[in-house]
Amino acid sequence: MNKRILDFLQNEIDQEHIPGAVIHVSCQGETLLQEAVGYRTVYPSKEPMQRNTVFDMASLTKVIATLPMVLKLMEAGIWHLDDKVARFLPDFGRNGKSEITIKHLLTHTSGLAAHYEYFRENLTAEQILERIYHEQLVAGIGEKVIYSDLGFITLYKLIETVTGELFEEYVKRELFDQLGMTETGFCPQFERERYAATEYSNKLNDYKHGVVHDENTESMGGISGHAGLFSTIHDLANYASMIENDGVFNGNRILSKPSLQIARMNYSSFSHEFRGLGWVLKSPTHSSCGDLFSKTSYGHTGFTGTSIWFDPEIRLHVILLTNRVHFGRMDPILRLRPRLHNIIRSQFN
Repeated sequence: MNKRILDFLQNEIDQEHIPGAVIHVSCQGETLLQEAVGYRTVYPSKEPMQRNTVFDMASLTKVIATLPMVLKLMEAGIWHLDDKVARFLPDFGRNGKSEITIKHLLTHTSGLAAHYEYFRENLTAEQILERIYHEQLVAGIGEKVIYSDLGFITLYKLIETVTGELFEEYVKRELFDQLGMTETGFCPQFERERYAATEYSNKLNDYKHGVVHDENTESMGGISGHAGLFSTIHDLANYASMIENDGVFNGNRILSKPSLQIARMNYSSFSHEFRGLGWVLKSPTHSSCGDLFSKTSYGHTGFTGTSIWFDPEIRLHVILLTNRVHFGRMDPILRLRPRLHNIIRSQFN
């Protein structure tokens, strides 16, 4: 199996679909493959990918950082999922948003727009939040799945508001420290050669190394609920182990089994895009986990070229880290992911 996977990834590298990758495959709690292939940077010079390379997680931030904190605060009785967001952030309720709940934000069914280019005005985090508070909805609440960064920017502010702490400090103490994720966080300070380089930045006159790729997050100072997290395959394997073991890691309970179970439920059966709390679920149409993962599978992707998928029927999880945006915003990754997951899942009964 391992040779087929690595040969497939090498072929994608040879076609310049991705510069390189780090892949992790685990089944029944046993690591079957953890390997680096290709390059962490191609321009201006080729530097080999390493297993300890630090990647920009992009939207994996939503499920690795933001979702666990929302669930933890739910478990603590701070809120429940049908609480209105405006209860905690009154200004958010403007322009028809007063009925939006925490659940709507987590399931991308709030009616908020997907994205606005706030960075073009050099807005700060507080200014971006103020804009979101004033935005009009682009769909009815609970009527349509619109994958919205705006919703997860709001969740980040929601978490800071109820905890009275900085988001990055709260998630570090309550999650990353508990999971031994010592190389995971926002605004990282590693040596330049540790990073998988992302896209060229005219502002930096260089490729981004450890500077968040998402422009709105960069404008916000590198920290948000929708993007900004950096991590390594080792740390993500710890996180995936906790998720797969119903919230337990090394004998310590991090999250409750019931809260992780409800996160995997389908809240958008009215749509062709099935959404859990934070998670994207295996959907009837195109799914980045391919054709062979079971119907109960769930995962997430990141724009930089990252993804994580779980198939609970055989306790399989696959973590793929690439820096495909080093080559720009082309879309070969959209075909790469499902074909890779088909190769992997076909090896198991």
